Amino acid sequence: MGRTRDRSSALEENVEAIKRWESAILLGRSKAEQVADWIARTAGSGPVLVLHVVWFGGWILVNLGLIQGIRPFDPFPFPFLTMSVSLEAIFLALFVLASQNRLARQADKRSHLDLQIDLLAEREMTAVLQLLQDIARHLAVETSVTPEQLRDLMKKTDVHHLTNRMEELAEPATDTSAPVSAKSSNLPTT
Repeated sequence: MGRTRDRSSALEENVEAIKRWESAILLGRSKAEQVADWIARTAGSGPVLVLHVVWFGGWILVNLGLIQGIRPFDPFPFPFLTMSVSLEAIFLALFVLASQNRLARQADKRSHLDLQIDLLAEREMTAVLQLLQDIARHLAVETSVTPEQLRDLMKKTDVHHLTNRMEELAEPATDTSAPVSAKSSNLPTT
């Protein structure tokens, strides 16, 4: 029962730390970022969608002369409506981009934090493996893990080398030294 309480306590501490961090990020936004976030959030809501449907529908009905008593003021092809919608789209796109840029910076911070925690956990696991190896050797316990496997796992991870290898794997293989024929590439011939 004590272990469950400890896990629950650790979980609660982590949740509270994340909530504080997220809250600090939200409170740290500039006024311009707050406005951009509000506009982007509001523009994507259901009521704004309904408002646009009513606005465009009413505008078109009035300017096609389908509503009696209201004289058309922007006849087909609705140049003023087109200009208004274009300006709205431009400004809305700018606000959404500003909001997305802030969210991307926040995601980068989270990613860097994840990397730091992963590197710390890797160092801790290396120390634990070394301790377990020392204990097993001291107690003369036979293990299913070979000493070579342990040495490999206990090596410090070279982040720069790993990053370079990941980039190599992400790049498509381009061998321009020899042309590929349909027979040698196992592609069906036509």
